[in-house]
Amino acid sequence: MRLSKSNQQNLKFLKKINFGGLKSTFFISSLLYFCIYFFNNIDQISFDINLERNGTNLSLSFLFCVLSIYLNAYAWKYIVQWFGKELKSNNLVSFYVLTNILKYVPGGVWHFVERFNFIKKISNSRIALYSTLIEPYFMLSGSFLLASLGLIFSPLYFFLIFPLVFLNRKLIYFLLKRIGSLKGKVFEVLRLPNSKDQFEERINIISFFPTRALFLEIGFVLSKFIGFYICLTTFYTSNNLDIIFLLVIFSLSWSLGLVVPTAPGGVGVFEASLLFFVGKSIPQNIILISLIYFRVISTSADLLLSFPFLIRKLSKRI
Repeated sequence: MRLSKSNQQNLKFLKKINFGGLKSTFFISSLLYFCIYFFNNIDQISFDINLERNGTNLSLSFLFCVLSIYLNAYAWKYIVQWFGKELKSNNLVSFYVLTNILKYVPGGVWHFVERFNFIKKISNSRIALYSTLIEPYFMLSGSFLLASLGLIFSPLYFFLIFPLVFLNRKLIYFLLKRIGSLKGKVFEVLRLPNSKDQFEERINIISFFPTRALFLEIGFVLSKFIGFYICLTTFYTSNNLDIIFLLVIFSLSWSLGLVVPTAPGGVGVFEASLLFFVGKSIPQNIILISLIYFRVISTSADLLLSFPFLIRKLSKRI
């Protein structure tokens, strides 16, 4: 009885916390942090680049960003299959790639909305909802697993493996309930009741652990990192870069950009976090230029692949 009262008090306390306000505060603070870094080093920053010498590197960075989008799309396809929907065509992959640009739209839920509606048409709302809610958690788990390589620096990084514990058939319902309670805005936009009842329906999960989808998400984050690393080595020719250290802080920074939905596409949060974690191990002007070029390249990849979708949407409004 005491335990239930304690739990009720904790729930009441959590409900009083304005998580939306906290996320907005973190987003604004991240932008301010990045801007302070930028203006403190503006006299050392030059965006001039020799395309003959560096064009190949920047093109490779772009190709790895494109590859990351497709790896992410295939991971989503296998997530849907894991929930019991057999798919024989790659329409799901194409649609994911086309709608990827919507993550930059303010609100951070419109790519979820489009994908939910698409899955609902070819399957049912139950699988559409589950695959929509769980996909960011797969990305986060993959990113944390890469960041756990930081074990060589500190034992605390071991705890980053913990999210993987919930990615199994036994605990998936518990995980979906928790994610569902956090994704209130998604339910509002999808016009679905945010109730616990909808999670009680069983789904035909085909295996205990979603190995294929998780490995693809790891490949997604790793491809993003390679794109960033190529940008960094374009402007920083020193041979003393610690690749494992960079991979760990990149994965952590990207994860923070993912879990702060106030930031469209993680803009500002990812950059500020990486600047903070890098510290003075790399010259500030170099890391700033690399981050800006990487953001432009990765966003350009999203725009290029999503261009047909944007044209179709605009033509319907005209």
